[in-house]
Amino acid sequence: MPAYLAVALVFMINMAGTTLPTAIYHDYQTAFGFSPATITVIFASYAVGVLGALLTMGNWSDQLGRKRMLMAGLAASAVSALTFLFADGLAMLLLGRLISGISAGIFTGTATVAVIESSPLESRAKAILAATSSNMLGLGFGPVLSGALVEFAPWPMRLSYVAHIALLLLAVLLLRSAPETVRVAGHRKLRMQRIALPRKVRAAFAPAALAGFAGFVVVGFFTAVSPQLMRNMLGYRRGSLIGLAVFLIFICSAIGQTVEKRIARKWRQRVGCVALVVGLVCLAVCAWQRSTTAFLVATILCGIGQGISFRASLAELSNRSPAERKGEVISAFFVVLYVAISLPVIGIGIAVQGLGIVRATMTFAAITVVIVLISLMLLRRVEKAQYRIDLRT
Repeated sequence: MPAYLAVALVFMINMAGTTLPTAIYHDYQTAFGFSPATITVIFASYAVGVLGALLTMGNWSDQLGRKRMLMAGLAASAVSALTFLFADGLAMLLLGRLISGISAGIFTGTATVAVIESSPLESRAKAILAATSSNMLGLGFGPVLSGALVEFAPWPMRLSYVAHIALLLLAVLLLRSAPETVRVAGHRKLRMQRIALPRKVRAAFAPAALAGFAGFVVVGFFTAVSPQLMRNMLGYRRGSLIGLAVFLIFICSAIGQTVEKRIARKWRQRVGCVALVVGLVCLAVCAWQRSTTAFLVATILCGIGQGISFRASLAELSNRSPAERKGEVISAFFVVLYVAISLPVIGIGIAVQGLGIVRATMTFAAITVVIVLISLMLLRRVEKAQYRIDLRT
């Protein structure tokens, strides 16, 4: 197996652990008497760990080495799995999600770079696709694994984590065989990741960040809230089906990222945003009519739209950023994305408790559509301003 594919598989295994609890939340809710709002708080505590790791350790692999940091991420993932395995209440579930977020924060940047650096130049395009796809496929595989084990195997709140620990052991063996792609610094100066925006990037950052924010809010909804929607509104109670439904949005996101390059650069963000808007309208129709078909179409369109807009926004910011400050800009972008996947989801959970799943879903869809439309409006302004600058020069 090529080294970059081995590292991509490690990436996928680690990220699967971050979504493993998705199909188990209902069992936690039943066993411990949690409200829908509590479930979304448990889900969102993950983002606190991600942000903490991104801001604290985002650039450490440049000095400590990619493999060493990825081993630390796998260790954090194993600790998270053990915490869930022995969880007996809210405190340990929150701790498990927090540690899982730390693991994901370590992997998000480091594994992406490691996959690309592990590939020969002639396979670089394939490695970039492997890096982005392994992230999304891993996030999608977690609910499928836990959903199947919850439905067909004993110990629904435990066995999934035993299975993930076994997969982590495989990941350690794969990572040990992979080459180190950077020279470990002799004199190390570890510091927090700086977050800043150069002046020439600021105008483009707003529409890109809003589009990315909306896309990740949608991902957060489908990961944390759609299992409740499927159970309580559509009447689907099988864990395997719920896991596959969550898997579908991540598969479609990977497809969106794959086809993004085939769209003319000018239209990439627009196409992604339009797909998000149509998908969100279908989600509202699903809630209004209790339609499984509308839910399926919403999942596919939201996933594809999120994938296209995410990769297009990331590429636009990367292209506009000075080489020496690219890391700061991309880090700022990811901070926005992980805020999107946490705080709004807590609000959705509270809304579900107060308004019910139908009204909360329709309200969520309407607000997110407005965010996407504002992003499109700002994008149009940026393009007009750039056109005027080009005319002057």
